[in-house]
Amino acid sequence: MIVARPPRSSVLAPFVELFWVHHGELPHRFERVVPSGHMQLLVNLHEDRICDYALDGRIANRVSGAGFHGARAGPVVIDTHQQRAICGVSFAPGGAWPFLGVPASEIGERLVDLDALWGRSGEVLRERLLESDDAGAQLDLLESTLVERCRSAPPRDRLVEMACALLTRGASVQSVADRLGLTPRRMIERFRARTGLRPKLFARIMRFQQVLHAMDARGSWAVLAVSHGFSDQAHLVREFREFAATTPAAYRARSTAEHNHALIDPR
Repeated sequence: MIVARPPRSSVLAPFVELFWVHHGELPHRFERVVPSGHMQLLVNLHEDRICDYALDGRIANRVSGAGFHGARAGPVVIDTHQQRAICGVSFAPGGAWPFLGVPASEIGERLVDLDALWGRSGEVLRERLLESDDAGAQLDLLESTLVERCRSAPPRDRLVEMACALLTRGASVQSVADRLGLTPRRMIERFRARTGLRPKLFARIMRFQQVLHAMDARGSWAVLAVSHGFSDQAHLVREFREFAATTPAAYRARSTAEHNHALIDPR
């Protein structure tokens, strides 16, 4: 069971896309999670640890039961049995950095212990969430926690917000830098500090995400590729191999609402 909602507080609306909680065991054990361009706050309510794995099975990241995950540049594998009760916050692109206390580029793709960023309040968040087994109450606690931290957070970076929107719509990095009055170098530095990704990589991930959401209603792969700005079908396949470690035809999402979680072929 998944319960999810956007923020109710107008204070959080520019920063957060979704609060969510998942309870229940899935029929499959392992999933491949693909890049989305977003950072997440994760709290494992089943075990006091969070970890993910490289494609070869080695542990890639491991922290205690609450942490921030940086925006990924490639796929990772998760064990759904370890996360049968988990909640979190999906931030808008560039929306997490005011809550980190450090530039997002310092986290990169890593999973970082929440207490390393928030101190004592990070240590106790999981304990407070475990005091209730009601999903709505858990989401409310996540939101109130962020509202409280927002009072001491730095202001929004509207230039990076605009850059994210323009790059998502297919604008080039150079044209975005020109529009915002930034040199390409300054654009890259500022964008990485807020999102954890370089602008060109972010734009590629956003285009990949658009294809994932369009796959259910696609015609031919060639038409899908060209309609989303790929040079040809082979270009689309290369991007899928980099971001999903598989081909478009072999990609199987967990559900139509969860495109970023792909089933792993047991063969």
